[in-house]
Amino acid sequence: MATASEHDAETALRQTLRWLGEAPLGALAQLACRFGYAARGFVYLSIGAIAVMAALEMTPEAEGSLGAVEALAQWPLGFMLLGAAGFGLYGFAGWRLLQSVFDAERQGTSPKALATRAGQAISGLVYGTLGFSVFSALDLLEDLGDAEEGASEQEAAAQALAIPGGEWLIVGVGVFILAASASNIIKAVMGGLCKKLVCDGAVGRLAEPLGRLGYGARGAAFAVMGVMLVQAGLHANAAEAAGLAEALQALERAPWGDGLLIGVGLGLISFGAFALVEARYRHIPAGEVLDD
Repeated sequence: MATASEHDAETALRQTLRWLGEAPLGALAQLACRFGYAARGFVYLSIGAIAVMAALEMTPEAEGSLGAVEALAQWPLGFMLLGAAGFGLYGFAGWRLLQSVFDAERQGTSPKALATRAGQAISGLVYGTLGFSVFSALDLLEDLGDAEEGASEQEAAAQALAIPGGEWLIVGVGVFILAASASNIIKAVMGGLCKKLVCDGAVGRLAEPLGRLGYGARGAAFAVMGVMLVQAGLHANAAEAAGLAEALQALERAPWGDGLLIGVGLGLISFGAFALVEARYRHIPAGEVLDD
């Protein structure tokens, strides 16, 4: 099975705990990154579960990242769960910063590596913004349900259209998301998603299909979102701008939409489960960057 470090007998999490006594700052940074993967996984588990329930008419409609996090407000101890999710999302944003700016995984400076690092930087901004949105809601928990993810997407599109050439900015964002979609689908097809996991063969054999299914479903959802954004730009119509929630809802409106939404929802659940596996077993050299 894949071994991302020389400590084949240990899981990556156990290594981190052992390093707490040897290099506390680096180990704490790694724990924050692992917490970030766990938060990312929980968000996608929630998105997928809500999508499946929407297809089965158990909830009004599918939700995106913010809508999935909002659902925590309805749970017992919702305040604590939201706080934990917010800190975790900040942790994941921090890991993306180390990957993109400090090249924590030694990806290099080739054109392909720079494109990957640029994508990681944007991913960090997205997750950091989502974390900020969570903490902004903690003051008034009851107001969380008033947030409308789709409305924020359309408001941002309207602001872009108000500037010269703004429609092409929206098209550019849509093209970027389509590129991210293609990257996710390529990962699903090519496999090898467990190369950076420190785990035994049994865990790897379970994690690989979870990851491939998850990346495939995420790529499909991103493709719909990217197409909708490109159309919004070409039509100069902010109302057509879409986030993940609107993309999932568009899938439901398509022919055989309920089946499509269930399939994508189950795939997003798989993506969330794979992120939880990464939280425990992924090799995260955050401490090495800080030590340098």
